[in-house]
Amino acid sequence: MPDDINLPRFSVLSSDNSLPYVDAPTGAAALGTPADLAAQPAFSRVFQPGRVTLGLVAPFKGYPDTAVPDVQDMGDLAQLADELGFAALWVRDVPFLEPAFGDAGQGLDVMVTLGLLAARTQRIALGTAGLVAPLRLPAHMAKAAASVDRLTGGRFLLGLSSGDRPAEYPAFGAKFERRAEIFRENWRVLKELLVQNFPRVESKFYGRLDGTLDTVPKPCGRVPMIAVGRARQELSWLAQESDAWIWHGVNPQDTGRIVQTLAALGDGKTWRPFGYANFIELDENPDAPMQMFRNIYLRGGSRNMARFWRQQAAQGLAHVVVNLKPTRRPPEEALRDLAHHALPILEQG
Repeated sequence: MPDDINLPRFSVLSSDNSLPYVDAPTGAAALGTPADLAAQPAFSRVFQPGRVTLGLVAPFKGYPDTAVPDVQDMGDLAQLADELGFAALWVRDVPFLEPAFGDAGQGLDVMVTLGLLAARTQRIALGTAGLVAPLRLPAHMAKAAASVDRLTGGRFLLGLSSGDRPAEYPAFGAKFERRAEIFRENWRVLKELLVQNFPRVESKFYGRLDGTLDTVPKPCGRVPMIAVGRARQELSWLAQESDAWIWHGVNPQDTGRIVQTLAALGDGKTWRPFGYANFIELDENPDAPMQMFRNIYLRGGSRNMARFWRQQAAQGLAHVVVNLKPTRRPPEEALRDLAHHALPILEQG
């Protein structure tokens, strides 16, 4: 890999990229989207059968020389992205700056950031990529998720992750080695709080609700719950529990097999969209050749990136989360480049 590739140091993370495939002929075309998700504004905008859509991760611009970006223009960039027709804006949950990793996301608190984005946008979906579930209480998460969903008229996607930075867990008094189990329990309780009125919930890690308390506000409808990263879960769990799955570091040759595996391990009727993240270094020439490094970093022109993503769509890829961190171009120029040269190619289906 060239020395000038600008990526966070993933070696400090404890992530699981193993993937036992299940070869099966079943594909997304034979599956359907549940009616309540098909009617949900955010889900239907981001996940469209047979197409790949493009989202942006905060702060929606390049910051190649620092771990903590300047976010003074984040609201303006969010508004521009909405006007240009991107599918989603994603916000990361990074509790602390870990210098060894070298990236603090947008730096701001994830839910406060969503409040800003809700106020500055009208149509674009807003999502978390993802809330570190084992480090948060599901009661707080349910209220925050329902609040964002209400404020945006159903434009919210609730992405959850297990967290893969061992250094953060001691600060919360949480057990890193039990994060997979805690993640599943958090997911179950959170789902009950978002769906049920006056829920009755017994939980190993989060106490109990006896039906005398209710969560307010209520979301506009079903809040899509998306697994972000592997979350240390079995693929059968991801295929049956998550409404969609967004990963990273995916070998593009494996995309079709991942989509087939999700279909084969699912319930036989529900489409579970699959997406992944790319760091991109956007060349000024939209026709510059594209190069890929470490299955996550793209360097080149916007048109060739779009052609690559469209080829991936033929394998079943549904969404790409674009991280512009390595890009050195002015942010508005970079967003307009992607909108004018990449989005039309992807919209061809």
